[in-house]
Amino acid sequence: MNNAIANQYATGLSRRNIEQALIAAGKDLDHLEPADLGLLEDFHTMGRIATSQLVDLAEIAGDSAVLDAGSGIGGTARYIAERFGCTVNAVDLTDEYCETHRWLNRLVGLDGRISVQQADVTELPFADRVFDIAVSQHVQMNIADKTRLYRESRRVLVDGGRLALWDITIGGSGRLDYPLPWADEPARSHLVAPDELRGVIESSGFAIEHWNDLTEQATAVMQVILAQPPNPLGLHNFVTDFGRKAENLTGALADGRLRVIQGIARAS
Repeated sequence: MNNAIANQYATGLSRRNIEQALIAAGKDLDHLEPADLGLLEDFHTMGRIATSQLVDLAEIAGDSAVLDAGSGIGGTARYIAERFGCTVNAVDLTDEYCETHRWLNRLVGLDGRISVQQADVTELPFADRVFDIAVSQHVQMNIADKTRLYRESRRVLVDGGRLALWDITIGGSGRLDYPLPWADEPARSHLVAPDELRGVIESSGFAIEHWNDLTEQATAVMQVILAQPPNPLGLHNFVTDFGRKAENLTGALADGRLRVIQGIARAS
């Protein structure tokens, strides 16, 4: 299954396409600021809006040790490192994303605060109780063994540490249209209902502090994004068939087949 997940996201073109898009947008790669990456780096529903809302709830501080578990090309890790000045350890299963992540960190001068490793979020390469915060955005949809995922998150968090998650769950009945951003076909998607997801997290050693269904907000934001003219720095630069995936996702959010959950769980 790990190879299937990696194959879902790897194209071999991430860095080249992003570099070309930045240059085409008039960006100077020798003097790039984190804000210049714009809509390019947050590969999850609602993008940077969702990230900023989630980290507000997570209560990150300048001395927090943060894990970005399933970091993609690093938008969340860079946002946290720049905003709070803390250190971030990032892991992702897709080696290509890790390489692109490191390259972008260097371009914006954040490589000293962010460490990137290619690793499986169900087998984290860290000792017990080393992180204050673990961030997980749009990761569990690809993982069938959710108990293993959240037990690993609990293992590496200090007692009282917080898991911040932003994830998609099954909503009402109805067949999903593929491709979706996390799965080109049904075999790669492992969605559960919100209550089941919450139960797995709680049984893995967490107490839920916030559990917010933001489906209506997410639908409205995604509809606005889809209605905008194409942005040269959009996710289409490294996500294949992104337009169709985003349309299928937004349609399923709008009619309730999918739900979006924002959650904070404290390690108990």
